[in-house]
Amino acid sequence: MQHFGGFERPQIASPGATVTEPRESAQRGAREGARRRRGRSVEERSAGGVVVKDGEVLVVVPTRRAADGSRVLALPKGHLDGNETDEQAAAREVREEGGVEVELVDSLGDVRYHYRRDGRLVSKRVRFFLFRFRSGSTADHDHEIEDARWLPFEQAIRELTYPGEREMVQSALSKTGLGR
Repeated sequence: MQHFGGFERPQIASPGATVTEPRESAQRGAREGARRRRGRSVEERSAGGVVVKDGEVLVVVPTRRAADGSRVLALPKGHLDGNETDEQAAAREVREEGGVEVELVDSLGDVRYHYRRDGRLVSKRVRFFLFRFRSGSTADHDHEIEDARWLPFEQAIRELTYPGEREMVQSALSKTGLGR
C-alpha cells in the first residue's frame, strides 16, 4: 500500500493556467455547472481527478479535439450535475471517462483559465482531487472518450496537453510520496 502523507505544493509557473489552494466544498453553489452570468462573461465550474495505481496515472483522450484539430491527452474531468459537490462530480467523471471506481484521498487544487464561446468570455475553474484506484477497467470508458489508459507519473507530466493538468499530476506525485 502506498503512503499518502503531507506534501509541499510545487511552485510551477505555467502560462494560461493558475493553480490555487483548495477550498471547502460547503462553499460551492448547487446549480448545474455552477454557471454565473456577469454581463458578457460566464463562469463555469468543473471537477476532475488524478487517479493513481501502482505508480501510474489515469489519462484520457477525449473524442473532442483541441482548437487546432489535434488530439488531447487529459485528465478525466467535467461539469457538476445538479446538486453534486466537486468531490462527487470528480468521482463520477473518473468513472464515466476512465471506467474505474476510486477512493478519494485528498484535494489537489484548482486550475483556472479563460476562453471564448459564442463571443462571451468564459472563466473556467476546474477543481482536482487525488484518488486511489479501487476497481474497474479503462476499457469501460464512455462514448465521449476515444481512449483511457495508465501512464507512469513522469510520462504523464511530460505528455499531458494542458500545463495546469501537468501541475496537478506533479502535485499528486509529491503528495503520494512517490516523487521523493
